Amino acid sequence: MTSANGFPVFCPHPLFFGGHAQTLAGVYLPSGRFPYRAVRHAVTLPDGDRIVLHDDRPEDWRLGGRLALLIHGLAGCHQSGYMVRVAAKLNARGVRTFRMDLRGSGAGFGLARFPYHAGRSEDARAAIAYLAELCTASPVTLIGFSLGANIVLKLVGELAGEPCGHLDSAVAVCPPADLTACSSRIARPTNRLYDRHFTSLLVRRIELHRDQLPDAPTFNNGRKPRTLYELDDTFTAPICGFGTADNYYRQASSLPLLGDVETPTLIVAAADDPLVPSTQFDGVRLSPAVQLEIAPGGGHLGFISRRTKFADRRWMDWRIVDWVAQVSQAGSS
Repeated sequence: MTSANGFPVFCPHPLFFGGHAQTLAGVYLPSGRFPYRAVRHAVTLPDGDRIVLHDDRPEDWRLGGRLALLIHGLAGCHQSGYMVRVAAKLNARGVRTFRMDLRGSGAGFGLARFPYHAGRSEDARAAIAYLAELCTASPVTLIGFSLGANIVLKLVGELAGEPCGHLDSAVAVCPPADLTACSSRIARPTNRLYDRHFTSLLVRRIELHRDQLPDAPTFNNGRKPRTLYELDDTFTAPICGFGTADNYYRQASSLPLLGDVETPTLIVAAADDPLVPSTQFDGVRLSPAVQLEIAPGGGHLGFISRRTKFADRRWMDWRIVDWVAQVSQAGSS
């Protein structure tokens, strides 16, 4: 069964039915081995911090060919399974990919004094500007996952048609576009394990970062946050100039900007996502440039499908690849 756009409709695998099962399967199911062969590029940001881009270049790629810039989600990095898989699949179709480590993540550990957050659209803009100098005349598709997807939508909304390097398209998968709603969702008792898991990972990363850079920000009074909201309210928001978590969520959310987007953009979400409510889009004005697809299932970055023409069942990956192929074809016609 195919949708109006000609791509197969997502049908969940019978063994992974429901949002939690899809979310966990997306993380823990084996997805093949992809040896690391990327070339690293360090990009210096206006405030002196640096981020790292991991450049996977197909052998047949030539200057002027398409690029894709991938941005990971909360507590992720260039090695996150979805980042590696999607980069490999795009490479196989001739697209040169750059997997971006947000501030302090992955290979960027120790290179940034300040932390990343869901509103760091200026960092994505800096990366795109770098690509414009590195690969002159090569069009760029910006692809974000979860927190990275909000960064993508925030940037294209802020641009509102303003040129940004050679950016010509974007994809946002499971974006927490309304950060307040997403914070309330993850604070539910049914999501307590997710909340504790992410908080623990981030607290540990902050502690290791402080060991690496003694002058880096740390927790107030040395008290470790126990929830994501508490971490945002006592660490991320005050350090990054928002003051409080509530102000951070209001200012960093991309949802109010979706009516201003002029860059062709695909949003993929799941109705059963346990972390990001698809109802955040109800009644929201979307620009004609935005194509919103809410699958009935898929969880959060899961989308493990029944057997189709995609042998690995990774529907999300192939939806992204298909979108990029369509954009490339439209640009060359």
